[in-house]
Amino acid sequence: MLLVLKSSRGGRKVLGFNRKMQEKIFFFSIGILATLTFIPLFHIIITVLLKGLPVILEKGSKFITGTLSEGGIGPAIVGSFVLTFLSALLGVPIAFLVGVYVYENPRSTLGRWVKTLLQIMIEFPTILVGVFVMRAIVVPMGTYSAFAGALALAIILTPYVAIYTHEALREIPQTYREAGFSLGLTRAKVIFRVLVPMAKRGILTGILIGMAKAAGETAPLLFTAGGLYESYPSSITEPIGAIPLLIYQLVQSPNPADHATAWGASLVLLAIFLGIFIPIRLSLKEVKL
Repeated sequence: MLLVLKSSRGGRKVLGFNRKMQEKIFFFSIGILATLTFIPLFHIIITVLLKGLPVILEKGSKFITGTLSEGGIGPAIVGSFVLTFLSALLGVPIAFLVGVYVYENPRSTLGRWVKTLLQIMIEFPTILVGVFVMRAIVVPMGTYSAFAGALALAIILTPYVAIYTHEALREIPQTYREAGFSLGLTRAKVIFRVLVPMAKRGILTGILIGMAKAAGETAPLLFTAGGLYESYPSSITEPIGAIPLLIYQLVQSPNPADHATAWGASLVLLAIFLGIFIPIRLSLKEVKL
């Protein structure tokens, strides 16, 4: 009996040791895989920094403020800000309301169809959005324009904002919704005064991701914006430039100087994105439920 008991205890010790080893191997493997996923991102950032920074330092402030013939990308920078702002102005309010509607009507036929359409739009080729807007806006107007480019980008950012809004609202426990109704609040007040403030972190994250997606798009702008790099934009009904569109055009040139300008423009685009996204994302305080 004693020998059996001893062997039983020994077996338990071996099993416990094996389990601990398996857990350590598992967590170590997960850590390695997580690290590997960040390597491409760091590689892109370091490469753009090493190739773009010398160009900006060499040309100085003229690179940021000058026109393309002066060796700068000033009109493209302003154009990117204008297009991103206009696209957010056009798309975010609609996308937010669509996300709220899908959250409020998950079982209705229209709600299910809208959610499916939003998921399709995320994977939809953006170049086709540019072709659609070109046919609907550019051809009737007879010219490329900032409005056409912003409309195409607004269509692209809409599903991101709507889906993030829907998912952020779903994370709020139903008890808060019921508590709002018990206080006599209307359905609209419960949504916009109780649920939305609690879900603002997820909603704003969706807005930032949608705007980042719009700011980095090139394909739809080929058919809508046209490009303007020798003067600053003065009207939303005229052609406009953008940093991604300029990069695309410069890399097709056989001139090494154009390639260097493209690397500098890439660094500016990366700095704008990180400079806006990271501080806002970190400043958002998570709501404790």
